[in-house]
Amino acid sequence: MSHDTLKRPAARTGSPGRRRITLRPGAWLTWAVLAFFFVNLVGVIATVLLNSFGRRWFDSWLPDGWTSSWYKAAWKEFNLGPVLWTTVQVTFLVVALSLALAVPASYALARRNFPGKKILTMLFVLPILVPPIAYGIPLATVLYKFHLAGTVTGVVLANLVPSVPFVIFTMTPFIEQIDPKIEAAARMCGAGTWTVLSRILSPLLLPGMLAAGILVMVRTFGMFELTFLTSGPSSQTLTVDLFSAVNSAGIRATQSIDAMAVIYTASMTVLLLVALRFVNPTQLVARSSD
Repeated sequence: MSHDTLKRPAARTGSPGRRRITLRPGAWLTWAVLAFFFVNLVGVIATVLLNSFGRRWFDSWLPDGWTSSWYKAAWKEFNLGPVLWTTVQVTFLVVALSLALAVPASYALARRNFPGKKILTMLFVLPILVPPIAYGIPLATVLYKFHLAGTVTGVVLANLVPSVPFVIFTMTPFIEQIDPKIEAAARMCGAGTWTVLSRILSPLLLPGMLAAGILVMVRTFGMFELTFLTSGPSSQTLTVDLFSAVNSAGIRATQSIDAMAVIYTASMTVLLLVALRFVNPTQLVARSSD
């Protein structure tokens, strides 16, 4: 037997079979449902988007011709400039007031034990769990009684009802994970209440406040029920104006309404991207373990 024959590797009699990926029937059903959902979602969005740029669209797969004039028509017809300004006003006022009211309340709930604390916490839960329409109608009745409904002030007050508890339940566990010994050490070194608040607590609370503020901003921008019940002609936000445009009397081109819907969806998408840039929904806050 030659030296080359000894060095030559033995021929493989067979190749191992490929690893097969098997899924259980439940997994196939889950993927099928998800695929069906996303196909329908993409179809609805694509239909609205294509129609907003189409000249005419009746019995063909695609519109007959393309134009962007429907966006100009929608901007003028629905007076979207003041509507967007009102939406921005309401959104940022709700964010600012929610943080100003909820952060001190969250600090009290996180640092103090007092009689009725559990009952108060349960009351804060109700506006989050109960559908807005359930308490929106009596809330609108009260605002109309005091002549606040139909104004930006009334819309802001109505949106504060679910926003303040939302910030409280975001900030309370965030404050609980801050060691109270840090504040005690600062006070032992002679720091006053304002110094502790501005130089010790504020930098530590800023990430939680930023997260809560961004989430409230997205929630308020898309809030329909409370805004619809308490707004007037000069205080409608974009989502309410879109609903009014779809259901109001008169003949309107569907392309201009779809253009308005695209503007609303694009605005919400930008807000969501900004929110996800700064906030991780799965790791927003975490309670420190004992």
